[in-house]
Amino acid sequence: MMTYKFALDEMNTKIKILQEEFQLIHDYNPIEHISSRLKSPESILKKLHRKNYPITLESIKDNIKDVAGIRITCSFLTDIYQLSDMIQKQGDIKVLEVKDYLRDPKPNGYRSLHLIIEVPVYMSDRQSSVCVEVQIRTIAMDFWASLEHKIYYKYNKEIPERLLLELKNAADLAAVLDKKMEDLHKEVGELKDQDDADEIEKMINKNEKIHLPSNFLTSLFND
Repeated sequence: MMTYKFALDEMNTKIKILQEEFQLIHDYNPIEHISSRLKSPESILKKLHRKNYPITLESIKDNIKDVAGIRITCSFLTDIYQLSDMIQKQGDIKVLEVKDYLRDPKPNGYRSLHLIIEVPVYMSDRQSSVCVEVQIRTIAMDFWASLEHKIYYKYNKEIPERLLLELKNAADLAAVLDKKMEDLHKEVGELKDQDDADEIEKMINKNEKIHLPSNFLTSLFND
């Protein structure tokens, strides 16, 4: 569990560096919130038992890829793929799997982008490659997933059909909202770019208004 904790620390540092760099270069922060968690030993054992895996440390390393998890919440859909690209381009990170539930949502409506990656952890006597699951989603997706999780456990995983339908409808509405917010964000960006271009043109035009007579230098030297 110690190595998984160190892997989370390593990934949190990497993500915060990317966040600060993006803010400095683009004057924009694509990340709204970052959270991380380690599965409890009880949850790990239950998952091993449920999937009929051997209950050994080696089995955990080989079969349970989400012992360490990080969730990144973004404002807009484009932020998700941009962050995913930045993480995957890290030279010491190995990407094992990408699950794109944005393009292909789960039947219940769940949407998110999952990365299963290996992160190097350096200790005093060894170096280990540790699996971390990174989930990247919008605020609307995160709100929906949080509600679905609460209902899922309230009904002990046996959710009434009516609620399942309502949850699916809510997921579809959240997707429509994300698309609308993305369009508004794009439009605001285009307006800002146009305002910046207009301001530059005004400055250029202002400088062009300073005209000197064609014979100014000749008259100056003659005098």
